[in-house]
Amino acid sequence: MVGSDKNVATFQKLFIIAVQSIPFNSVFDGIIMEAVKRFRPATMITGKGYRDLRMNNSKVIDAAQPNSRERLLETAIGKFAEKGYAGTSVREIVEHAGVSKPVLYYYFQSKEGLFLAILDMAENMQKKLLSEILESEGNVLDRLLILYRRLYEGVEEHRSLYKMIYGLISGPAQGAPDYDFTRYHRHMINAICEIYNAGVDSGEVKKIAPKEVAYLVLSLIDFCLHMDQIYPQSPDPQRAERLLRLAFSGINKGTEN
Repeated sequence: MVGSDKNVATFQKLFIIAVQSIPFNSVFDGIIMEAVKRFRPATMITGKGYRDLRMNNSKVIDAAQPNSRERLLETAIGKFAEKGYAGTSVREIVEHAGVSKPVLYYYFQSKEGLFLAILDMAENMQKKLLSEILESEGNVLDRLLILYRRLYEGVEEHRSLYKMIYGLISGPAQGAPDYDFTRYHRHMINAICEIYNAGVDSGEVKKIAPKEVAYLVLSLIDFCLHMDQIYPQSPDPQRAERLLRLAFSGINKGTEN
């Protein structure tokens, strides 16, 4: 057993020496990260030998650190929102996140993988929010108002994420990977249609094309969110509520058509 441990220790040293002789790049970073983790994660990842594998030898590469992935996501969201996809480098992301390139490659394989993971995360957040709204009780207007309030809170909490996605959808091309952004709108349209159809079934609202109602509601919500981003110095969280109530009550006088 002692001899076996000695052989392992010797192999570790030889492994480190061999790795140190390899020029680091985006391919080898990921390979070495996985190799070291599989070889002996408890000691190699946090030990001095592995610290020497870092290109600039200044920071510990620690993929086992619980919040490394979260720091990368948060940092990348901020950088993509500020500078766009093409204007943000992997080096910039990892330096601001306080990790190394191998950690990014370990979790996301590439900058594109990190970018797509952010968009998938945003979609999952949206789906969770909509699921909670669809399970809520109340009339159609009440549930739509709850939907807007939750969306508003989400935008306030994740400003950079909203800015990033809004810029990708509405702004100039950023050289970003292809992504089906229409899925965000489909989820919203389907949820609003479901809320409206429930109101039709209960006799609460008159029957018209559900998608037309969804387009109206979504247009109001999007406009209000957009206005608060343009004029952050004078936000108006109640604007959407006023407009939705107006849309439901109508502006016709009496029963005129």
